[in-house]
Amino acid sequence: MERSLVSRTARALGERVVPVRILLAKTTDFLGRTSLLTQYEDRLRDMNARLRSSRGDDTAAAEVRRELIEIRKGLRLAGYDLTLGNLDLALQGFRNDAALAEGFRRAVLFIGERSLWCLSGDANHAELHDMLEALIHRTRKSPVRGKHYLWFRWDRDLLVLSGAATESAEDWDLFRLWCEAKENKLALLGRMRRLGPGG
Repeated sequence: MERSLVSRTARALGERVVPVRILLAKTTDFLGRTSLLTQYEDRLRDMNARLRSSRGDDTAAAEVRRELIEIRKGLRLAGYDLTLGNLDLALQGFRNDAALAEGFRRAVLFIGERSLWCLSGDANHAELHDMLEALIHRTRKSPVRGKHYLWFRWDRDLLVLSGAATESAEDWDLFRLWCEAKENKLALLGRMRRLGPGG
């Protein structure tokens, strides 16, 4: 609880001190990674025009900042994690156990209607599958719609994912299609980020 309060306070301070043009660019970039951009496009364009036409006018900059903070607050309340805006995803075919030497790690991902469950570890993909199945068996409220057996590696802000031998070509194609939906991609980045480079 205390940690989330510190995190919220730091975020609020950051939004109040970062240059307003950067805050506008970050907000626009994040919205571009969602299906919401069209809803905000005119408003963002208007804020950009106001900033351009009122260079040096602190009042106009303060008004735009307030609007942006309000938009960002609304996005968070809707469940969006704005810290994912600088992360990206690359899907790169299939890999085998040689991927370990390249810094890749094994993961099993279950996709539900509104949930993602993921487990990474040193066990093989079949064992990870069984462990994840056992972990979520009692708490799962929605059905699993897809199961994927992956190799992953974080290259700074880029998540590189490949299918494992356990993943069928058909399932990999379904996974690629699923990742094309912007909100799915963000949810996946958020979930896989928790695994981190070594976690």
